[in-house]
Amino acid sequence: MQFLIAFDQLLNTMFGGWADESISARAFRLRDRGWGTAYKYINKLFFWQKDHCGASYYSEVIRSQLPQEYR
Repeated sequence: MQFLIAFDQLLNTMFGGWADESISARAFRLRDRGWGTAYKYINKLFFWQKDHCGASYYSEVIRSQLPQEYR
């Protein structure tokens, strides 16, 4: 799982995103600034979650994806 998170963050950073931010969190953060389509498609990809992008964003805000020692 850590590898997938790191890969997601790497892809996000390669295309102008912030380090340590997932593509899903970025889509939520920028949904009203040109990322609305990505936000909708990503949420459809994770159809079993109510709002995957929103959950990813708030996970970043409270740093819950980090190991316990860094929280």
